[in-house]
Amino acid sequence: MNPSTALARVLVDELIACGLTDAVLAPGSRNAPLSLALHAADAAGRVRLHVRIDERTAGFLALGLARGSGRPVVVVTTSGTAVANLHPAVLEAAHGQVPLVVLSADRPPWLRGVGANQTIDQRALFGPALRFFHEFGVATTRPGQQAHWRSMTGRAWSAAAGSWGSPSGPAQLNVPLTEPLLPDVPDAGAVPDAPGAPGPGPGDHLALDGWPEPLSGRAGPWTGTVTPVLADAPAVPAPASGERVRFVADLTHPWASLVADAGHLVVAEAGGAAGGRALAAGIHLLSAPGFLAAARPDRVIVLGRPTLFRPVQQLLGDPRVTVDVVAHPAAYADPSGTVRSVAPGLPDLGNLPDEQWAGRWREADAVAGRAVGRVIDGLDLSASPRLVRDLVALLPARSTLVVGSSQPPRDLALTAPPRDGLRLIANRGVAGIDGTVSTAVGAALAATPADGPTVALLGDLTFLHDLTGLIIGPAEPRPELTIVVGNNDGGAIFGTLESGDPAHAPAFERVFGTPHGAELAAAVTAFGHRYTRAGTTADLDAALRNRGGVHVVEVRTSRTDLAAVLATIGEAVRGAL
Repeated sequence: MNPSTALARVLVDELIACGLTDAVLAPGSRNAPLSLALHAADAAGRVRLHVRIDERTAGFLALGLARGSGRPVVVVTTSGTAVANLHPAVLEAAHGQVPLVVLSADRPPWLRGVGANQTIDQRALFGPALRFFHEFGVATTRPGQQAHWRSMTGRAWSAAAGSWGSPSGPAQLNVPLTEPLLPDVPDAGAVPDAPGAPGPGPGDHLALDGWPEPLSGRAGPWTGTVTPVLADAPAVPAPASGERVRFVADLTHPWASLVADAGHLVVAEAGGAAGGRALAAGIHLLSAPGFLAAARPDRVIVLGRPTLFRPVQQLLGDPRVTVDVVAHPAAYADPSGTVRSVAPGLPDLGNLPDEQWAGRWREADAVAGRAVGRVIDGLDLSASPRLVRDLVALLPARSTLVVGSSQPPRDLALTAPPRDGLRLIANRGVAGIDGTVSTAVGAALAATPADGPTVALLGDLTFLHDLTGLIIGPAEPRPELTIVVGNNDGGAIFGTLESGDPAHAPAFERVFGTPHGAELAAAVTAFGHRYTRAGTTADLDAALRNRGGVHVVEVRTSRTDLAAVLATIGEAVRGAL
């Protein structure tokens, strides 16, 4: 057995011992030892391997698998720009606290800085985004190496999983590999490719083949670590009886419905889709100065990291309001510098807020919700707020909804009707539009038989930005995923921001509107997936029921009317209040 093969097989074996269930691989030459070790583990049923030809897609696929499963996922690349293409996914994992392990193959150190092919300095590529970094020494045929290989692999896994008490996030193991990169022939650890050929027996994946020390690991991880139990974590001060305290939850926070069902007021970025008794029109109430002046909370407890709406940030920056945050103390948001305390645990919810004050909020929420509903009822599916409202209402229980960035999450907060039974996933760490198709594919692949369908809601630019996420090879695990694309032929959100000011009209269409004229049907069918165009709510309902494989449902929406529609909704709410 040559040194590169030995190192690769030990790393894969130890990752599986740590709990690895899914690995994503982008092909290359320098990472050949890792590729073959993963292929052998996949053939033996020890791990599920996903191969992708685009490293950026591979990174976000791993991110989606990790978001969907809650477990670290490994992504493997060859050297050079292949590693750099993981940077967007690594940044999202860092800011979104997603457990991700990068296994980057590299040239040996003596080929750096001398003009060698496909060689860059990969050691500081991701900078402070990493929770952990280690570069292995070049493997040689000598005893005494595997303990180090396994222990450092365990450190990377634990750091990614948050086992050290720090937030979950990305870790990188940089692996210099020397030639020969392919296993020696014959090699007892190789897995035959012929259909029906026998695979490796127990322990064959670590057969010695002349290696000078045993390579087998321990029963379980080489070094076990204990992940802190969140239920035992310290909490921010609990609400006092009768205190005018309100909770604000980010788009995907899992505790929003729990807090609301306990009897507390919760304004969630998911609107009614947050579930429980969350205030479906809560964002509208924060945008109504007259109502807020009379019903301002004395304290706000923030769940996670809400970033979508300025009225939320204005409330959190109000010096008259005490702000506590439920988040990891090493990764909490406080742009205005007003936060009083931060802790990861949920406080005791037994004391409820002032009854009269809470009743005012609930009554206003009902009034505003009816006003929103009346406006939405008068629209058709070409208005994105109507599309989002109807989609949320149509999804069956236990569905997972992957929400793209830009306008969809805002429409969700402003229009989603109250409902339970949805799980929301979104890349809100850095809130980019890149990699969202791949994230949704990963979330769908992580689904269990007990889960409902996985549906993604994306804008057209988000969808087109990650078209390579639709390239899934014939031998790869295939998801069941419906992707609903609201196609307004450009960037509708810019018409609702400062860039939509008429003063910028001469430049707006080209540099903000960015029309593309792409035919989504042609792109989808070119990659071998199903396509449907929905023009009515009945069409959308039928498409959502027609599940199987990857199914892209296009809904043509209006870009130019969005700002006016949102303004009409806002006026209706203020008038009703």
